[in-house]
Amino acid sequence: MCLGIPGQITKIWTDAASDLPMARVDFGGVGKEVCLSLEPDAQVGDYVLVHVGFAISRIDEEEAQQTLALLAQMGELAEELGETT
Repeated sequence: MCLGIPGQITKIWTDAASDLPMARVDFGGVGKEVCLSLEPDAQVGDYVLVHVGFAISRIDEEEAQQTLALLAQMGELAEELGETT
């Protein structure tokens, strides 16, 4: 299953080698580097939906929080069922 995960942009820069816009995105306390080439107008503080290292769309904070809560519930359900990833 492939999921887009919402996160909040905490830092933006341009990669010197590729000249691509990049961001540090916080996923509930875990920070990852993400390419912003598909959302070049995103700003620090924006929430983005990230799939395989690319921000594919901007979303509002409420939608991001709802999605994160749903994903957390899914994780809890997987633990209840004894599933591993």
